[in-house]
Amino acid sequence: MTAAEMPRRRLVLVTVGVMLALLLAALDQTIVGTAMPRIIADLNGFNQYAWVTTAYLVTSTVTVPVAGKLGDLFGRKPFILVGMAGFMIFSWACGFSQDMTQLIIFRGAQGLFGGVLFASTFAVMADVFPPAQMARMSGVFGAVFGLSSVIGPTLGGFLTDGPGWRWAFYVNIPLGAAAVTLVATQLPRVLSSARLRDIDWLGTGLLLAGLTPLLVALSMTRDHSWLSAPVLGLLALAAVVLVIFFLIERRVEHPIVPFEMFRLNVFAIPAVIAFFSAVGMFGVVIFVPLIYQGVLGTSATNSGQLLTPMQLAVVVTATATGVLMARVRRYRFIGTAALLVMVLGLVLLAQVGPHSSPWEVTRDIILIGAGLGVTFPLTIAVVQAGLPHHLVGVGTSQVNFWRSLGGTMAVAILGSILTNRLPGAVQSRIAALPPSPRLSAIAAQGGGGTQALLDPARLAHLRALLPPDLAPALDRLVTAGRLGLAATLHDLFLIAALVAAVALVASVFLREVPLTRTAERPAEEPEEAAA
Repeated sequence: MTAAEMPRRRLVLVTVGVMLALLLAALDQTIVGTAMPRIIADLNGFNQYAWVTTAYLVTSTVTVPVAGKLGDLFGRKPFILVGMAGFMIFSWACGFSQDMTQLIIFRGAQGLFGGVLFASTFAVMADVFPPAQMARMSGVFGAVFGLSSVIGPTLGGFLTDGPGWRWAFYVNIPLGAAAVTLVATQLPRVLSSARLRDIDWLGTGLLLAGLTPLLVALSMTRDHSWLSAPVLGLLALAAVVLVIFFLIERRVEHPIVPFEMFRLNVFAIPAVIAFFSAVGMFGVVIFVPLIYQGVLGTSATNSGQLLTPMQLAVVVTATATGVLMARVRRYRFIGTAALLVMVLGLVLLAQVGPHSSPWEVTRDIILIGAGLGVTFPLTIAVVQAGLPHHLVGVGTSQVNFWRSLGGTMAVAILGSILTNRLPGAVQSRIAALPPSPRLSAIAAQGGGGTQALLDPARLAHLRALLPPDLAPALDRLVTAGRLGLAATLHDLFLIAALVAAVALVASVFLREVPLTRTAERPAEEPEEAAA
């Protein structure tokens, strides 16, 4: 049943229910991120801090392509309902955790169902809306991500400081209950003739066995060398398993990942755009707080609130793009212009130093957010309008998978560069100062260290302990440290800009698919993939 066949009231309720399901998964990540410092303090788990995020990231990412394919075979409705039910159950379990080990296990299980939600919610649009409306709705659904980033940190802080950090997980239950009610009662069930034996069990197992060590290895690079035995061992294992997966998938009747899609322009180009633009997105989300707090020396500690202008730009442009795509024939150039703006924002961000204004950073992240907002509806709408209907679910989930994988690799690679270069950059700036016993004494107390730059309270405490005549020396040390951090971030953002430029170039070669065709559309011919 499509939008044209559905009563308006039911269509509205279906849309609200599916949007709530997407918001459930998207909002969870930003709320929990705000609560994490209090969680690790309460559960005494600083050394396991990263694994709470890694567990969710790994399980949710590897589940997305599998859930997308199964949704194509058996219909989306059962998977959305199972995804929401499991997500709520393990949200409660996370909130009930008594130690970090339990939290990591439950967070990983929660990620399994979060991946199902991400894979299913976007694909439902192709079942319900015709292509012209689908372009507009993809903008609205894309804006949900930006909206979650705007309200999530504030809500997470309110819950953590109010009823406690456990409510950062418990809040998912009433939201999920409302979504389950609407989807269960209003979303039509698409009947399928698929059978359990149609599931590519071997391919599913190999995909999970290949992606899991890959994502764990990338996550480990935050505190392990890229050439360390654990990282190299996991990457080698992932490479071997994924090669075997590729060879087997080309020979099965119902592959979990149909590799013929990569021969189609309407899938390959959106996947490239999603992957490389994610590098810019995650680079900003992770490293811009270092500019505010470490380079500019602001007293703000809530990095989510500092990024609010960027996320508002994502909401506005994602919504507008969905409308424009349905009206502009050469809509690929909307993406090209947006990605050019995004690259410009990253280049400008690389120029920020200790004497820059916070308003310059705000301007730059707004530019980046405006560019990113366009990529969400652009990639999803083209895939859903261009692929044959039986591949819409797996195609949509694959685009989301490549976006997630690009972000994971960005955090790993850029974070590794930061870790390796920052100490040397700070020390070289301090060494360039005129020698002084006073500087050496203050540096010995941590006055020129990275921790002092990122902890205003620690810096203020150190300043209070020093005699007034040593204050200028401390200021020189702090300025040198900020210059070292700014130089390192300069390199990071330029690298992110170069990577995002790949998405910019790819957008020029995107093949526009008419968004007014019927939902049952023919597949694009492989030989036209580069057209």
